[in-house]
Amino acid sequence: MGLAKLDESEWLQPNPDLAVRETGFEAYPEGIQISPEGEAPGAELAAMLGLSGGLPEAARAHHEDMCLLTLQPGDEQYRLVGAAVAWPSDWTPADKMGLPLRALHAPIQGYEEQLATGVDHFMAKLKPGAIYGRCNWFIAATGDRRWVAGPPEQAFAHVTCDNAGETLFVRSERQTLRRLPETGSILFTIGIYVSPLGELSHDNQQRLASAIASLLQGEGDRRGAGAYAEALIGYAAGQREENSRY
Repeated sequence: MGLAKLDESEWLQPNPDLAVRETGFEAYPEGIQISPEGEAPGAELAAMLGLSGGLPEAARAHHEDMCLLTLQPGDEQYRLVGAAVAWPSDWTPADKMGLPLRALHAPIQGYEEQLATGVDHFMAKLKPGAIYGRCNWFIAATGDRRWVAGPPEQAFAHVTCDNAGETLFVRSERQTLRRLPETGSILFTIGIYVSPLGELSHDNQQRLASAIASLLQGEGDRRGAGAYAEALIGYAAGQREENSRY
């Protein structure tokens, strides 16, 4: 899972741009989905953050999108019962509501075989007060925070080795997990950060090119890597050559 334990001070981004958050939710009101099972943990979360209301108020007041998962009596897996997501990474909250963890992650290659058992065990053992985090990344053809990928061959049709620094965007998700002490629900936060490929450091561009080459042998199809890999790797090679001259 690639999780690291976090201190409370590392949990949520300080000083979020609340105007940008509000604009994001206004543009995507369907990003807020709450089931009856999500009301109580949403209220607990808001109170924990010193707010009135529930899950939507908590997410509007912070940089991170927020999701709630609960384990109902008789269920074997946690289910998604609430989402306040202004900037989804190519998924629709309404389509995911009520799904158990394994169904939520079904599009991810190898999840069932390699990760599902470990994730289920982690969720069952997570104690209140403990916070864990990890990072994920994608390559997008837009710098917009709300990302709908579309057919890769169309989305990346304009990308070349020469312009990849300006037309490819690295989309990073900083994810955290913690259990709410009263309801026992688990809060999943997703902080979205987007940067043009050309603004990354030289070393990170080279690491990314290596990662893309490996991705083609695994989850590349789901991420549309075949449509941009040649351009990204070629751009990184050009930057390496240019850097070696100085």
